Amino acid sequence: MAQEDVFKKLVAHCKEYGFVFPSSEIYDGLGAVYDYGQHGVELKNNIKKYWWDSMVLLHENVVGIDSAIFMHPTIWKASGHVDAFNDPLIDNKDSKKRYRADVLIEEYLGKLEDKAQKEVDKARKRFGESFDEQMFRQTNGRVQEIMSQHDAVHTRFAKALNDADFEEIRQIIIDCEIVCPISGTKNWTDVRQFNLMFSTEMGSTSDGALKVYLRPETAQGIFVNYLNVQKTGRMKIPFGIAQIGKAFRNEIVARQFIFRMREFEQMEMQFFVRPGSELDWFKTWKATRLSWHKALGFGDENYRFHEHEKLAHYANAAVDIEYRFPFGFKEVEGIHSRTNFDLSQHQQFSGKKIQYFDPELNESYVPYVVETSIGVDRMFLQIVSAAYCEEELVSEGKKDTRVVLKFPAALAPVKLAVLPLVKKDGLPEKAREIINSLKFDFNCQYDEKDSIGKRYRRQDAIGTPFCVTVDHQTPEDNTVTIRYRDTMLQERVPIDQLHDIISEKVSLKSLFAKIV
Repeated sequence: MAQEDVFKKLVAHCKEYGFVFPSSEIYDGLGAVYDYGQHGVELKNNIKKYWWDSMVLLHENVVGIDSAIFMHPTIWKASGHVDAFNDPLIDNKDSKKRYRADVLIEEYLGKLEDKAQKEVDKARKRFGESFDEQMFRQTNGRVQEIMSQHDAVHTRFAKALNDADFEEIRQIIIDCEIVCPISGTKNWTDVRQFNLMFSTEMGSTSDGALKVYLRPETAQGIFVNYLNVQKTGRMKIPFGIAQIGKAFRNEIVARQFIFRMREFEQMEMQFFVRPGSELDWFKTWKATRLSWHKALGFGDENYRFHEHEKLAHYANAAVDIEYRFPFGFKEVEGIHSRTNFDLSQHQQFSGKKIQYFDPELNESYVPYVVETSIGVDRMFLQIVSAAYCEEELVSEGKKDTRVVLKFPAALAPVKLAVLPLVKKDGLPEKAREIINSLKFDFNCQYDEKDSIGKRYRRQDAIGTPFCVTVDHQTPEDNTVTIRYRDTMLQERVPIDQLHDIISEKVSLKSLFAKIV
């Protein structure tokens, strides 16, 4: 099945099973804005807990805050967002559609990489276990031709981005014969900049109103509270401040479902370090964050680092962790060495001293910062994409299919379903009794409608790792059948062992143990 078709099925599945709905759908929706349903919000909260606990519980020197969405407008002047928070946009004159020029070129480069990879995959099938991918890439004429074309465009693109040369960016689009996905034409406008911040007014009268912005990132709320946290927490460098919160960007090119939205949620941690040590900490956090992703068990080969072509004005090092989505490798997290730019700017614009006295050096300085930033919504999409499976089954000579979301048990929205085999003989009452004994520790569901097979399929579709069936043997020996989602194997267990069995499997400790 084409990856594009897989993605369409995934989007439909998210709506059908209560994960994600188009916002304001009964009014025909609002572009690039989505609501999380009953199962989506549980998964989202579990993702946030996995991140939060990995930061503030596993690191003694990382603490959390929750800053306001509205902040003084001068903060955004100091941070550079008022003057420099822009995307390079280009329009197709025929379709009247607007695109990010840099994304068009990145997608073109991605297609070249995919072409080369197809040649590699064909050769791997041909040669089997003896295949040497590195040697093949170095010697195969077709692969070398494709990658030579890729590298030439990549070099031009990187230079144009760093030089902010919009004419050259447009010329690359023309030279590569990149067409509009809607009209199929190459009738492009010039490239121009577009500021991404939403603005509004705060105040009781229009004359006295203050122009404020919806925050485009959560990091600045951490920076302006740096001294408050450091002093009240008696924090010693190095230390970090973590935050989860909403951010807003007026994305013109918002697409690919919840991958890029106008209202989204971020999980960010700013780690304050001694000047000169920031690049060492940058390497440390790169490794730590990649381990966090790989601990989910979705395949190490599906992750990679991507070095930035152009560094932001505040950074001296930056890298993305990318995951292989159905639509290609895309960013799920950014790690940046932000230098001391943000704190220095706020010190200058506020007129307040924002420094740290280092007792070991006996001197004061503005700390440097290493940032890890991850989008909750994008992480949600990555986990659902990785977990989505369509399986062909054969039972008693009959073919069947099931759609199953193979979430890590610790992140699954519903941890177990309790199912009475029939709606009589006291089995529903016994099932309710079991749920009442477990519901304070686990998110449970009760389901008595349809055949047991159909109920299993419903739970598979929302990713429930355990189904507990109460049958006629249960009143006799106080045992139930527990069915495991991924293998569909079943075993008989005493009811009083259910809590321990499930608790061990769904604990976040099983994930934390894999993080370096």
